[in-house]
Amino acid sequence: MDKPQRGYWCECWTEDLAKETTPVLRASFDAYSAPQADRWVAVALRTISPALDPDASQRAWDWLYDGRITTRRALLRAEPSTVTLTQARTRLTWTIRPVIFLPLAHRHGAELPSCAHDFRPHTEPRTHQQTN
Repeated sequence: MDKPQRGYWCECWTEDLAKETTPVLRASFDAYSAPQADRWVAVALRTISPALDPDASQRAWDWLYDGRITTRRALLRAEPSTVTLTQARTRLTWTIRPVIFLPLAHRHGAELPSCAHDFRPHTEPRTHQQTN
């Protein structure tokens, strides 16, 4: 990628509703199309739905059948989308936001610091005795 590229930044957050703590980022994903972004959420919901209580599972499947269409339309209009479920005392939230991915500078031809050459990968696992 040598030019900025449109895409979607996807995140999954959890929040313990019994404690007043901040939400915790559990996963993130960079998608390069609206179908790829909503598919990431769909795979997660299908994967966890058997473990959810009946109400949360029903909400997951409602999104998979109807909400996913609404999400896809919003993404195609470059609007963010959020899917939220509550299981017992945990709130799970998936967010998808339109973004522009910027290319990263290549390191080819760049001089690395001298310490970069001091580290070599291990060819075999080290045992406790080898580290002492």
